[in-house]
Amino acid sequence: MENIISFEVKCLKCRTSLMNPDKKINGRSSIEFIIEFNGVRGKLNLCSLYGCFEHESELKVDYNAIADFYCPHCGEPLSTDVKCESCGAPMVTFGIKSGGRVSLCSRHGCNKHYVAFQNINDAIRKFHEEFSDYAADLK
Repeated sequence: MENIISFEVKCLKCRTSLMNPDKKINGRSSIEFIIEFNGVRGKLNLCSLYGCFEHESELKVDYNAIADFYCPHCGEPLSTDVKCESCGAPMVTFGIKSGGRVSLCSRHGCNKHYVAFQNINDAIRKFHEEFSDYAADLK
C-alpha cells in the first residue's frame, strides 16, 4: 500500500516550520534538519510521508552511529532524554503543525519512530478532512 500520510512539522523550541518546499522527496516537501556527526555539520532532509525512510544527507553517517539533530532555524538541539525502545539511542522530537509530536531514533539504521497526538478527536477530524478526497479517488 502506498504511504499517504504526510506530516507538516515544526521545531518545538522556536515553532518554525521544518518543511523545505524547495527540497522535495517523493513529490512532497521534505523535513529538514541540521545533523552533526564526528564534529561535522550538514543538512539532512527526510521524506515527510509517514513510514517512508528515504532521505538525502550532506553527511555520511556510519551505520549504527548516532547523529545529533538541530533545528535549521534556531540551532537548538532536537534530541531528547527519551531513549529509543529498540536500541537505546536518544529520540529526536518535533511538533506536528496540526497538534502532537513525531519522534524518531537518532541512530542511523534504526527505524523506530512514533506519533503522539495532543487531541485524538481533532487528529481524526483533520485526518478525515485531509485524506477523504484522496481515499475517494482510490475507489
